[in-house]
Amino acid sequence: MLGLDDEVSTDHDWGLRLTVLADAPGAGEFLEARLPVAFAGHPVRFATTWDPVVRHRVEVATVEEFVVQRLGVGPDAPWSVTDWLGFTGQSVLELVAGPVFADDEGRWARLRGRLAHHPDDLRRYLLACGWRQLEQELPFVGRAGSRGDDLGSRVVAARLVDVAVRLGLLLDRAWAPYPKWTGTVFARSPSGRVAGHLAACLAAGDWREREAALCAALEGLRARQREVGLPVPGTATAPFHDRPFRGVPQAAATVLLAGVTDPAVRALPVGAGSVEQWVGAVDVLVHPDLRRAVTAALHGPGW
Repeated sequence: MLGLDDEVSTDHDWGLRLTVLADAPGAGEFLEARLPVAFAGHPVRFATTWDPVVRHRVEVATVEEFVVQRLGVGPDAPWSVTDWLGFTGQSVLELVAGPVFADDEGRWARLRGRLAHHPDDLRRYLLACGWRQLEQELPFVGRAGSRGDDLGSRVVAARLVDVAVRLGLLLDRAWAPYPKWTGTVFARSPSGRVAGHLAACLAAGDWREREAALCAALEGLRARQREVGLPVPGTATAPFHDRPFRGVPQAAATVLLAGVTDPAVRALPVGAGSVEQWVGAVDVLVHPDLRRAVTAALHGPGW
């Protein structure tokens, strides 16, 4: 789907797979009778980690079924702000990445156009949430390190590197895949020019070097934000009170939120963001029903 698999990927779930989106009762039986054993040297029927039965892997579903399985909502529904906040990058990429061989009604093209990127106001909000997360924890890289807790400093730094990567992909209007490929996709994106600073942050053996590398990356992301036409604070980082640590100014989030006009977005709690910005459990992120439940609990009426 993303073009990132290699020979290692062939050790499981590997073979010819195709999705046919059509209202076609009986298609499974038809395909079972007509498909060959192999094609171009690849198996047509094989077991997978989620299904031990050797069978063909041509999936037949309606467009509605396929999209709901990924997003939890249909392709033609009026998606609410809460719906958008429950999407993950991986769930969207399963709809917008990879080749489409036939789209007779143009329905898939319309869906891909709709999912090309977040609505502008929501993108501003999500970026502001990312900067708020950085604001809240950047000083801890130095604070933990200065007390001799190098492990704690590294843990905080790693968390913030993840926030920075996702911030960069948002700036580039790119959906983040699941973690195995996120770094690869980020490094190839325009914001990936700060990847060297982020790698230096993770490799640093001293909290001062770690903080300096992370701050350099954030300055690079601030420059990228200006390039894409969004407002930026005067600086990405600043002294944290009278302590010898760096922090992120509150203006990093507020300058973005000032331009939000959609009342539904303006009502969202600053700092919470999308489900991917505050949930790390894989078993939640891969199930749209669970994502929608936790998102509604946070962002629904009465939060």
